Amino acid sequence: MLTSVLSLLALGFIASVVLSVASRVFYVEEDPRVEAVSEALPGANCGGCGFAGCDAYAAAVIQDPSVSAGLCCAGGPEVSARVAELAGKAAGSADPQISFRRCVKDEGKVKKKYEYQGLDSCAASAQLEDGPDACKYSCLGFGDCVKVCNFNAMYLENGLVQIDPDKCVACGACVGVCPNKILEMIPRRARVQVFCSTLDKMKDVMNVCEAGCINCGKCVKKCPAQAISNAEGNIRIDHAACLAYGPECEEACVDACPRSILRLMCHNSVTLKAEAAAAAAAAAPEQQPQANA
Repeated sequence: MLTSVLSLLALGFIASVVLSVASRVFYVEEDPRVEAVSEALPGANCGGCGFAGCDAYAAAVIQDPSVSAGLCCAGGPEVSARVAELAGKAAGSADPQISFRRCVKDEGKVKKKYEYQGLDSCAASAQLEDGPDACKYSCLGFGDCVKVCNFNAMYLENGLVQIDPDKCVACGACVGVCPNKILEMIPRRARVQVFCSTLDKMKDVMNVCEAGCINCGKCVKKCPAQAISNAEGNIRIDHAACLAYGPECEEACVDACPRSILRLMCHNSVTLKAEAAAAAAAAAPEQQPQANA
């Protein structure tokens, strides 16, 4: 009995010595800036930076020279500036983004192909004949994007997801879970946008939606900035090129669209037409109330 106890004590002592030596040999000194950056980040762990969480991003931005200091969309410019200061990098001038829904199925009066009865999930419903809507590129309205939004920036209204611009931090989590890819990130100051994400053309669109983009290509031809293209059947806008060209184009793409589905983003930017409309409204005489009979 005594021999066994002494043997265990000896083994314990030897193991502690080995572990002590190993801890000294393999000790890796942690850069204190990693902890400082981690404390500067908001701790949302939203993944919008492309890393697994705030701690992972803090380590990467300090240790990897190629990782930008401006990737924390949840923190905004102030956090980016602080991270840049700690990492000794430039803060960058990333254009603030926002999530945008490319679907107006309510305006288009999109009908149902069938009544879906199953899991309350966009991803699940999309597995059955591309979802219950007649347009297979529509917002399915079960709120998968709402469920993954850590900032309460999304909600459902009449079967369509709505985005609160004051709360959206452009983490991009919603974009990744949308099975019909109707959500995308665009610059907050985007001048124009296509409010439809269909890949169909002409009659195939008109048969299911009264408002959808028919991919006629007139906007592509009219854009003097060459900022609009048809990418594999989907009208895309190069917002960087559009913004760089500016309002001198007088939004020719908007006028060229026969279905008015390529629209001004007046809430995000001021265009020449928006200015003209505001001036006309200000100059118009006030409507007099009708006298009671």
